[in-house]
Amino acid sequence: MLVFWKARLVLLAVPKTGTQAYDSALAPHAAMAVLDPPELKHAPVYRYNRFFRPMFDRMGAEDMELMAVVREPVSWLGSWYRYRQRGFLEGKPASTRGMSFDAFVAGYCEGQRPPFADVGSQAKFVEPRPNGTAVRHLFRYEHQDRITAFLEERLGLALELPRRNVSPRAELDLSPETEARLRRKCAADFEVWESAL
Repeated sequence: MLVFWKARLVLLAVPKTGTQAYDSALAPHAAMAVLDPPELKHAPVYRYNRFFRPMFDRMGAEDMELMAVVREPVSWLGSWYRYRQRGFLEGKPASTRGMSFDAFVAGYCEGQRPPFADVGSQAKFVEPRPNGTAVRHLFRYEHQDRITAFLEERLGLALELPRRNVSPRAELDLSPETEARLRRKCAADFEVWESAL
């Protein structure tokens, strides 16, 4: 999570949407860069609302605007699947080594997700709070040019995003049945992505 105090902007770090690249390029320009622990770096709207918003309000920044980036849900899950194939997870319950993408997504669609597919939800991450705290600027990961243009204008800087934390390549094939199940069970995630700029 990056806080740009003068610009009254908070960039929430939705996992698997290029957050390390944003951190690398923008942290030097931020008033506050929350990079650790992961629970705070990747604070969703509800956690921001509970812990950060009250503090900012007390400091006179009631008009802080939230920004987030969301990724097409199948692509987002593909990034998680590839990330969890890395060697450091081998032999651990979260590893996807030796597993097909279809099996990974089928696990994600379970009522109680197995550890390898327990990766959260983008829709839940950006879900508005009853008090009105919500993401005002929601962008699609696939539209990097729009994200860059918005940040450059809002922050008054030239932005060059490095490639960071790129997961290994892997086949991302889904059976029609598994994809249909994903779209049915996770309709909110597809709706959030479709609603983004």
